[in-house]
Amino acid sequence: MPPLRAPEHHAHRLAAAPRDPAPSRLAYRAERLWLTPMFRTALRVGLPVVLALGLAGGYLADGQRRAAIADAVADLRRQIEERPEFMVSLMSIDGASRPVAAAIRDMLPVKLPASSFAIDLEVMRATIEQIDAVASADLHIRPGGVLQVTVRERQPVILWRSAAGLQMLDRHGHRVATLLDRAVRPDLPVIAGDGADENVSEALAIVRAARPIHHRLRGLVRIGARRWDVVLDRDQRIMLPEADAVSALERIIALDQAEDLLGRDIAIVDMRNGQRPTIRLLGGLAAAVDISNEMQTGVSGQ
Repeated sequence: MPPLRAPEHHAHRLAAAPRDPAPSRLAYRAERLWLTPMFRTALRVGLPVVLALGLAGGYLADGQRRAAIADAVADLRRQIEERPEFMVSLMSIDGASRPVAAAIRDMLPVKLPASSFAIDLEVMRATIEQIDAVASADLHIRPGGVLQVTVRERQPVILWRSAAGLQMLDRHGHRVATLLDRAVRPDLPVIAGDGADENVSEALAIVRAARPIHHRLRGLVRIGARRWDVVLDRDQRIMLPEADAVSALERIIALDQAEDLLGRDIAIVDMRNGQRPTIRLLGGLAAAVDISNEMQTGVSGQ
């Protein structure tokens, strides 16, 4: 049986029907997606970046290529750092004594000449300040390739006799240096005893109060990490109290100026009890003599 055919006039109507202008569902979604700002940015920027990274990753996947690039970068950096305008060839040290300056030159971690890029000024400053005699240091690079080091040294004000020897201390009790011969610094008073280095300021106050008898002063001894003994020549001692040690010493000096107390045959002047100061005589005499009345008389006479 032959297939059925549509009438000719009906087929003509179908061919002549107008095309639907509405976009397809896929085209509609694509157009809406393109109108999204984030999508357009990702397509215009992100896609080229992804492609570039992919190409770079493929190129750098070869280990020899990576090594060649690293060598080229290192060589370029070295050429820049070693240019003459970046080289430091000299060091200038101000404010330091000759031994301290020599110690600074010996202990610096960088040997000159060196590139300024290889010099860590903060590390060098911390290294220099490890020297006991250095209180602070300032470093900067001057034009002309000069490393300028400005040092502030600690000033010794007292000698501390300890098990390690004779140490010079500054006014804060910080060690400055070891002294091998006492005769090198006869101007500095001597302290000894446990905790003496931790009470330098009090020791200096006692030494200042002892100026009228400084020619007889041999040093101070810290007793029991609590108080001081003033040691004089002729084996004499002044035992000071824990509190108001300077005032107690000033009372003894006033009495000495009025009555020549320290010129007598006295071994110890005991001021630990301020209400009842006593003396102990030389020659092994064990008796103690109360000098409170003499002190009141001598001080009032002054």
